[in-house]
Amino acid sequence: MPAHALGAHVDQADPVSAAIDRGATLAQFFLGDPQGYKGPEWEYPGGPTALRAAAEDAGIDLYVHAPYLVNVATTNNRIRIPSRKLLQQHVDAAASIGAKGLIVHGGHVNKADDPEKGFDNWRKAVAATDLKVPVLIENTAGGDNAMARQLDRIGRLWEAISAAEGFENVGFCLDTCHAHAGGNDLTTIVERVRAVTGRIDLVHCNDSRDEFDSGADRHTNLGSGLIDPDELAEVVRAADAPVVVETPGGLEGQRADLDWLRGRLG
Repeated sequence: MPAHALGAHVDQADPVSAAIDRGATLAQFFLGDPQGYKGPEWEYPGGPTALRAAAEDAGIDLYVHAPYLVNVATTNNRIRIPSRKLLQQHVDAAASIGAKGLIVHGGHVNKADDPEKGFDNWRKAVAATDLKVPVLIENTAGGDNAMARQLDRIGRLWEAISAAEGFENVGFCLDTCHAHAGGNDLTTIVERVRAVTGRIDLVHCNDSRDEFDSGADRHTNLGSGLIDPDELAEVVRAADAPVVVETPGGLEGQRADLDWLRGRLG
């Protein structure tokens, strides 16, 4: 068994049992609608207090993924303002269950906007949010004006947010499918991310259904996509961080992916 903590993105109804069923030691999940602004919703019987106790009893680490539509970078007030509110709500919810982190996509600005506005909006969001748990910014696969697709942008984002109060509670989540589809060489990605952020706190280990630099965010099971299997395993090994698979196939598919990883990692 590798030293890495391995887990999967699962349904929030019972993430602790879902992790145990997969032979995992961590679970990642959404709290509510990933495509909505409604705010966190609890499905676990007994709510956050019961979920926290169950996870602690079972030795399962919990991670919450923020809704996909959170975009604190945008210059569009009708998106940025509710995104900031949603970010705080999910930080608070994640803290209530003792989560190890809240994963948030890097977002984007409009095609005609100066990306510097997006970096500065991220700085303002970090300063304005009470980061009771680490917020882990995730690299994204596509978008012409994305904040966290290419490494130069990630570097500029980190420069900007490093000036914000609360920056010590910001981390980085490296998604292998997004990196591949975003046009980043996986053989050097860990070293280059660390050069600009100083850290990798979580790895989303996903294979890709699409070609390198396609900009397409379509995950598939490990070893069945277009990413070199040795490169996938080496990213996990080099990053030396907890790992989440966000792959299809439910229990059987994700259990097979975690076994695939264990076999590769030795």
